Amino acid sequence: MGQYYYAIILDESGKIVAWMSADPYGEGVKLMEHSYLNSAFVNTFEFLLSAEGPYYKSRVVWGGDYADNENGQEKNLHHLCGEDESKLLTPGEKDSSKYCYIVNHTKRQYVDKRKFHTIHPLPLLTAEGNGRGGGDCSDAPPVVGSWSRDVISVEEVVPEGFEQIVFELPRD
Repeated sequence: MGQYYYAIILDESGKIVAWMSADPYGEGVKLMEHSYLNSAFVNTFEFLLSAEGPYYKSRVVWGGDYADNENGQEKNLHHLCGEDESKLLTPGEKDSSKYCYIVNHTKRQYVDKRKFHTIHPLPLLTAEGNGRGGGDCSDAPPVVGSWSRDVISVEEVVPEGFEQIVFELPRD
């Protein structure tokens, strides 16, 4: 069966602050159905992580419904989001194209989106549960999921002292 994903913002303690679904943007909720550079859903979520957005430098996870349960709970982040519709965001479409860099402040790394042809790296870098359902990123490199729950922003300029990571994604 297919695994469905939500884009989630967490606070420092790991509690859900806000979440978004691809469905209101007319896009598929499986990981590889919306993980594209021209995705209105991903670009709008990414804008929220910019200095212009309300969640600049926030903890991010793309939570799949087959991901592991949260510590001490019988549900994972995806299912916990579904229980609290008050935190669901559905902002109008935003353009984030001027933000070429996805920056991980926790690991002091960044990715240049211009190095990718079609696939948007943000959902894949922050995915939890990838490889457990249909529509996931098959043949995923080890970097997929490695930024999950880290502090992320999008930037026009690379912060000083951050290391670029370069990798290839299947079908990119």
